[in-house]
Amino acid sequence: MFGTSSFSSASLSRRGVMGLGALGAATLAATLAGCGGSGGDKPAAAGSGTPSYYPADYSKLIDASKAEGGALTIYSNTDQENWAPILRDFSARYPWTKVSAANLDSDEVFQRQLSESATGKAPADMLVSNAVQAWADYASKPGTLLAYDSPETKQLPEFAQLMPNVWAMSLDPVGIAYNSALMKEAPTGIADLAAMAGADSGKYKNKITTRDVKGAWGFTVSHAFTEGNPAAWPGLDKVLPLARPETSSGTQKEKILSGEYLAGFFISSAVGYPAEKASGGLIKFVLPKDGTVVLGRGIGITPKAPHPATAKLFLDFVLSETGQNAVAEGGLSSYRENVKLTEGLHTYQEVEKLAGKDGIIRVPYKVVPDADVTAFVSKWNARLGA
Repeated sequence: MFGTSSFSSASLSRRGVMGLGALGAATLAATLAGCGGSGGDKPAAAGSGTPSYYPADYSKLIDASKAEGGALTIYSNTDQENWAPILRDFSARYPWTKVSAANLDSDEVFQRQLSESATGKAPADMLVSNAVQAWADYASKPGTLLAYDSPETKQLPEFAQLMPNVWAMSLDPVGIAYNSALMKEAPTGIADLAAMAGADSGKYKNKITTRDVKGAWGFTVSHAFTEGNPAAWPGLDKVLPLARPETSSGTQKEKILSGEYLAGFFISSAVGYPAEKASGGLIKFVLPKDGTVVLGRGIGITPKAPHPATAKLFLDFVLSETGQNAVAEGGLSSYRENVKLTEGLHTYQEVEKLAGKDGIIRVPYKVVPDADVTAFVSKWNARLGA
């Protein structure tokens, strides 16, 4: 078991995150069982298409979406392959809708929204990102999110709401991806990868990739890992001099697939799981035994969304049982207990089983002070190879 850091804006607790507080594993399981909705999305009436716990006048929201034309623009850092089942099933439920989900860099999601809002012409209806530091900074500013009380909230575990008006679309682990044709032995964690690389530094020099900590996403996962497991620094001291930073998991995946890199650590499972499937196992994705960082992929509605009714429909759908099954089908990790457990789908409960309950490092949606960010980035980059 790793040491537990204190819970504050300057530190990331491995247990007290996203409102989970001191809930232990047994309480979490009970919460999921009680809140996951064992009855599922039971329609209120034949043909209504909405669960029985939805407001009686929910049809007015549906009518408002139709009046808007059903268009929806989402700024996100989420790949199209992750979105595909979600958009397919949302369109099946609400056939008049048409969703456009842009795939931007983690920081760009918020920079673009803020810059466009300043001009008075902001086309985005919703923001989706798992860049915790960027989300927390953005949402801490007044007037950056539309206030909405989703009827799904009470059906979800407490930690599903990351911040006021920001929910978790998924809870995604961060892991290690490696080229199985070039590495016959699977690294079990960052320390294990460091030991492999240290034993043959010539083979691994510049052949390992990690995320650039100058970006919000890269900083968040790297900082969270070291805060959750302070004993990780000796291993990082060995592996970072052999590593090169990249700005996206997608770029890391492509370069591991091509053999430019043998392995990469701190790669999002949203890329890692689908890559393993699409490559026929050439790329393997594993969860580090010495600490698996889990990020909530935040979703919220912009304050002046051009299509607010459709945005509310979409948010409710993503949080619903049907939506969470689609989330899992797209390669993200769902957290509702009643997600269908079939091959290829991934859940937060699965992460607990594979990484171990004490091996999960969850990240709170809180801003880390600038001084702490600067100090960490300097410490990290000083260890990277030339």
